[in-house]
Amino acid sequence: MPVKRVSRAKRVVSVIVATRNRPAMLREALASIRALEGPDLTFEILVGDNGSAPETADIVAEFGGVHERTETDGCPAARNLALRRMTGDFVAFLDDDDVWTRDNIRPHIALMDADPEIGVVFGQIVHADHELRRFGRPWPVGAEMQGDIFVRMLSGYFPQVGATVVRGDVARQIGLMDERLIGDSDWDWQLRLTRSYKTGFTPTPSVICRGRPSGSYDVLQKKRARYTRRIFWRHVLRNLSRWPTPVHLLRSYFRAMDVYYYYFVQAAFERAHGGDYAGARRAIRSALALNPARALRSIARRSRLGSATRRAVFPFVGHGRPARRVTRVRRLAPGAKPRSSEA
Repeated sequence: MPVKRVSRAKRVVSVIVATRNRPAMLREALASIRALEGPDLTFEILVGDNGSAPETADIVAEFGGVHERTETDGCPAARNLALRRMTGDFVAFLDDDDVWTRDNIRPHIALMDADPEIGVVFGQIVHADHELRRFGRPWPVGAEMQGDIFVRMLSGYFPQVGATVVRGDVARQIGLMDERLIGDSDWDWQLRLTRSYKTGFTPTPSVICRGRPSGSYDVLQKKRARYTRRIFWRHVLRNLSRWPTPVHLLRSYFRAMDVYYYYFVQAAFERAHGGDYAGARRAIRSALALNPARALRSIARRSRLGSATRRAVFPFVGHGRPARRVTRVRRLAPGAKPRSSEA
């Protein structure tokens, strides 16, 4: 689908920020946005709020943003308040608990300037702890971004919304996020983009994402898995021709669910070896429900899930050394960090 070429004069970027009762983190997020302004870029900060913190409006005003509030729960409702007001040449996003790097935005726009067919550009994320101390390498790497990005997304790539920049006219054409999707509404919106428009990727660390402690959000992961499954089939059934065989389609499905499967494998391992046998058994059941064949194979071998199962089911039997801490895990999108303003 053709897109309009934007003039190289000073650009306006509408930045969509959803927030809920995290005023201190919101201040950090908005400061990271304003830090990127310059003679070539200005930011229209649009904050959608479905929380109750009284200081939120003052913080948004402090950074020259527009604040709107809704009583509707869920991140898509808050983001849609802002999406309705966007006027920029480009649209970008930031979760209220994350921050942009100083390198964000401009590489995305440069790609779109170079190729007028590109409607959306994804960048890299950097994982961090609650204090924004970074760990690990920027993700994804370029080799993982080859081929059909739409199919890649439906095979386990969840582009972090804070590393996403979209042409303004393209975002207006795509429309609002689906407010029925309390989880993964941004993934659904990004899939609509990549299904219809050429997608670019810049190997630029663009957003620093706060994580949560491993194994600390079972309920959220189970809820998100349901929405991921729903969104997966919504898009696949409209685009079946993009998978050559049913086997390829099934591989995509299980890869999309891997982020949840590995979460529960890790949770089972840590709980079993920490003495929380009941918690480990719950995590094992969740892993089995997500991918029965893989879970059963893993239980039968010397693996993390196998080690956890033996220890959780037979806690008073000697088990020898636990499985190695380093295992081969497919690199996925921010599964270790749920989009915490979702759900």
